[in-house]
Amino acid sequence: MELSKFGNKITSRSGIGDLMDDLGAALSSGGDWAMLGGGNPAHIPAMEKVFRMKMQAMLDRRGEFESCVGDYDSPEGNLLFRRELADLLSYQYGWKITHKNIALTNGSQAAFFTLFNLFAGEFSGGDTRKIMLPIVPEYIGYSDVGLLCAEEMFSANRPRIEFIGDDMFKYRIDFDNLKLDDNIGAICVSRPTNPTGNVLSDQELEKLSQVAIDLEVPLIIDNAYGFPFPGVIFTDAKPFYNSNTILCMSLSKFGLPGLRTGIVVASEEIISWVGKSSSILTLAPGSMAASLTTEMVTSGEIIKLSQQIVKPYYEEKVNVALEIIRAKLKAFPVRIHKPEGAFFLWLWFENLPITSKDLYQKLKSSGVLIIPGEDFYPGMTSDWQHRFECIRINYAQPKEVVETGITKLAELLAQLY
Repeated sequence: MELSKFGNKITSRSGIGDLMDDLGAALSSGGDWAMLGGGNPAHIPAMEKVFRMKMQAMLDRRGEFESCVGDYDSPEGNLLFRRELADLLSYQYGWKITHKNIALTNGSQAAFFTLFNLFAGEFSGGDTRKIMLPIVPEYIGYSDVGLLCAEEMFSANRPRIEFIGDDMFKYRIDFDNLKLDDNIGAICVSRPTNPTGNVLSDQELEKLSQVAIDLEVPLIIDNAYGFPFPGVIFTDAKPFYNSNTILCMSLSKFGLPGLRTGIVVASEEIISWVGKSSSILTLAPGSMAASLTTEMVTSGEIIKLSQQIVKPYYEEKVNVALEIIRAKLKAFPVRIHKPEGAFFLWLWFENLPITSKDLYQKLKSSGVLIIPGEDFYPGMTSDWQHRFECIRINYAQPKEVVETGITKLAELLAQLY
């Protein structure tokens, strides 16, 4: 059986595919795994109690559950949710938007598939354009959502590295060496960044926005972990949006990953394009998460829960993980990217004797799942040694799981170094 070019691309090996396959295999095996690899949000008991109460309230209101599961929404998603979210964002941040500036998708991955292929690829005049990533490492899931291969779809820029104290560092956009040309179709950054926990400063974002405006291309901001929900940011940062911005949000990191709901905030024209794409790909986005959270959006409770439960939960977790890492790995040349948000710690082992992918395989054989760093550089073709010396771990697991995983990592590093 012969596949099309698209078929060969979509079924070939991918970083995100390997990640999900390994997670699924580990969970189904029933073994005693140290799961430091995935991006699944933590099961926060206080949040699960809220979701259960909201679900019961929905079931108790006559006709609401039946409509949620029995009727299609519009291709742009649940209208009431979009209206209430537009009102919340307008009130909270002064953004001049309405429901016509918001579309829902079946998860953020579906949103990026649409957006990246709208603005990159082959154009009617025969020229091709790319998504520019002004700073890498970046989200592993970007690499394969384009109809083109990653090298043709993305233009990646190496960061500046700023050293902080004895054992930390931070990536900065290297504005002096950005590759700016007519082949850029859009600029994309995540904030906070998956995998590193990096939060671009307000000044960096303002400067990047002006670069996009000067190039006459949109600035796409992946805000899955940011404000106003789930608000997992541990440093001073302001939400950012203007008429040239496409802001992507999510209900997954708020605690509802199984309900697959991405949110796109953009100009009315772009939202209409996203809606048309959804009508072809999925008819309409799912309704459950929007129905479950509309009341929370209307009252502003979604912000309160994010600030009082979700953010403090992860902030405590990251501090515990840092203590464990510093205690267990102090004998090795390791630096930690300053954790400013999201659910991950990014570790850099200077002069690592093997690649991060080899390290990943060795840890996997001992029952520890991490994510090798080299898959987080979509569009980068150079053999920059740094990219083979880093790993991502999810610190949101129970303390004993993190401690077990880091202990086994330390034992392996002792052999390697």
